[in-house]
Amino acid sequence: MYKPLEGKISPMKEYIHIIVVVVSYWIISMVTVFINKSLLSSDYFSLDAPLFVTWSQCVFSAGICFTLSRLSKIFPGVISFPEGNPLDSNTIRNVLPLSILFTLMIATNNLCLKYVGVAFYYVGRSLTTVFNVIFSFILLNQKTSGRCIMCCVAIIAGFWLGVDQESLTDSFSLIGTIYGVVGSLALSLYSIYTKKTLVFVNQEVWLLSYYNNVYSMVMFMPLLILNGEIPTVLEYKYLGELWFWGALVVSGVCGFAIGYVTALQIKVTSPLTHNISGTAKACAQTVIATQIYSESKSFTWWLSNIIILKSSGLYAWFKQQEMQAKFQQIRQDEEDEKV
Repeated sequence: MYKPLEGKISPMKEYIHIIVVVVSYWIISMVTVFINKSLLSSDYFSLDAPLFVTWSQCVFSAGICFTLSRLSKIFPGVISFPEGNPLDSNTIRNVLPLSILFTLMIATNNLCLKYVGVAFYYVGRSLTTVFNVIFSFILLNQKTSGRCIMCCVAIIAGFWLGVDQESLTDSFSLIGTIYGVVGSLALSLYSIYTKKTLVFVNQEVWLLSYYNNVYSMVMFMPLLILNGEIPTVLEYKYLGELWFWGALVVSGVCGFAIGYVTALQIKVTSPLTHNISGTAKACAQTVIATQIYSESKSFTWWLSNIIILKSSGLYAWFKQQEMQAKFQQIRQDEEDEKV
């Protein structure tokens, strides 16, 4: 379930390190969601400019990457950051298509979070696995096993059940649910095209993140204008308050940090453990959200969440088993050829 750390290290220290990483992922991920929810739809901030908030997160993330890039040249033995130039024409041509998907993904995710509650947020974006199966077959001609397809059917059933139950409450938002579905679709396409684009950047995840945030920062500008958010921001009553900009900075730092701890969790454990951890985190996040916002949910509403969580976890487990079996078969075939 986990990958041993490099070098000689005691099992106890290794497990402690893994626990620290997983806990860090949970905390940063949930803090990011709750901060974004506060910025996007709380009465305290009351800033009706969701694309501006998303754009500001791209600005801070790109700024952090740029700073690390410059510092790595000044202190090469202390700070390491892959070499790259987002203004290079060849880079723009190869990475921009992925950055368009990235922009669509983060915009719709935050728009979904603006209109739906944190407790329903996971359900609203739960179709990513289903879209992954569909697009993997259409674009990559990759077939999916029957048991994984059954998991997808269960996820869809859980999604519809959750929407049905949420529609019975005053907090239901059709537009927010639609944004969640579009966000799931964009995330699935982004995951597929990331594999192709990583080849261009020599598998450097941070360099790709740098490029995506720089290009998205630019692409959001016309969207801000078209959505009429520039006047809204300029007229915002708290625009000159330090605490407001402090909240934006925290949100931007969290957006950057979640990418780092996600990659780190996969590195010290495995993709399967990461998926299980993310599923468990979503469950805890839903429970915490209902307590924070004093939301009372029906048994059927909770059942929809359980169906989605269980089905998503089983899908990840089945896929991991299939990948291991395929890898073992390849190794066996190679050994047979040697004989």
